[in-house]
Amino acid sequence: MRVIVCGAGQVGSTIARHLATEGIDVTVVDLSPELARRADESYDVRGMVGHAAHPEVLERAGARDADMLIAVTRSDEVNMVACQVAYSLFNVRRRIARVRHHGYLEPIWKGLYASDQLPIDVIISPEAEVANGIVRRLKTPGAFDTVALADGRVHLLGVHCNTGACSLVGRRMKELSASGGSGIVVGVIVRNGQAFVPRAEDQVQQGDDIYVITETAHVERVMGYLGHEEQVARRIVIVGGGNVGLNLASRIARNAPQVSLKLIEHSRERAELISRELGDAAVVIQGDALDKDVLIEANVRNAETIIAVTNDDETNIFASVLAKREGCTRAVTLVNKTSYEHVLPALGIDAVVSPSAITISTILRHVRHRSVSALYTLREDFGEVIQATAQEGSRLVRGTLRDAKLPEGMLVGAIVRNGEVIIPTSSSRVHPGDSIIAVVAYRALRKAEAILAGSANATVDEGS
Repeated sequence: MRVIVCGAGQVGSTIARHLATEGIDVTVVDLSPELARRADESYDVRGMVGHAAHPEVLERAGARDADMLIAVTRSDEVNMVACQVAYSLFNVRRRIARVRHHGYLEPIWKGLYASDQLPIDVIISPEAEVANGIVRRLKTPGAFDTVALADGRVHLLGVHCNTGACSLVGRRMKELSASGGSGIVVGVIVRNGQAFVPRAEDQVQQGDDIYVITETAHVERVMGYLGHEEQVARRIVIVGGGNVGLNLASRIARNAPQVSLKLIEHSRERAELISRELGDAAVVIQGDALDKDVLIEANVRNAETIIAVTNDDETNIFASVLAKREGCTRAVTLVNKTSYEHVLPALGIDAVVSPSAITISTILRHVRHRSVSALYTLREDFGEVIQATAQEGSRLVRGTLRDAKLPEGMLVGAIVRNGEVIIPTSSSRVHPGDSIIAVVAYRALRKAEAILAGSANATVDEGS
């Protein structure tokens, strides 16, 4: 498979790295000689300098033989034109574009992206996706991450096991499976910054972060079992009135009008625009969120949640820390730089939202085997949760999950059959056509894809 990635920023370079490690032929195009050189030297990809929408540049990048073009430059217009050129001149089969400006995304203009207009197969809107991710976290306030899968029937929950009330602490995974596990499967344990898929003898320790998979109908009970019974926020402060902040505030105002909503925006002009947009749905405060007086004016002392979503990571982090010191119960913080990831829990930040991880999840879903219908990147250095359809001939359907001898780093967390959710044990069986929710570490990805595809070469042994 050959892929052209337009844009060597954080998202583009991360996508290129992921694809290259999977043996895909990747060329990265960027106007910046420095970024193109860095991509060329850092990963097993070809970095090239040029304007991504120019035909001669795409031709030099190998567009005539490319299977996919992923356009994630900083310019919506460049991304859209790159897809048009790739389709019209080079017949590139699959085209994905990142589009940020909400004016391009209004439902009334959806015909713009038809094959006889601007032929884009997949449009990614990071701001909208980030807002969706934050809204999900607000609905389950005790979780630092939450994702709905299988048409909402299954939930992935990221939970801090930082209190003695977590009933999993000290229990071996095999005990959990044998007892039915209170309707959950522990898919990932993160300990001292290192993530791993637990084996039968592993235990959850106090201080671990864990990802569990459960039926959606049982989320509230499971959260209580894990020691989290936080209430849904009724008083929220948003820091940052950019595209993410405005999108988020509009969603909260529309879907939860009972919430008391305040928004802090540094720019006076932008604050006035937001105030007109939101009307009586929110109180807009113009000022610096790092100024204690501004935070007091926003009444963060009595707020249950602060959501920091400016364009600056440091502002988001410090505004969150200051708000919690003033008495705010919970902080949800947008952070782009992965280098900050390990220090954020020590600062008291409860949930981190990564725009690049969300964008990458969306893109990778369209690169995986055709049986994969949904994908969520857990940590960029670890792996994914995938939803896939069990194929006839797959090793998954030849016996029990124990018989399948899944590779170390792969774990099936749920089976959905005819609309019914099954939280599996090692003796559970998968039938052709079932949807499975599985955790897959990147080191096990090739073997996992072979198993899902029913490949004749899928003869790996457990732990190999």
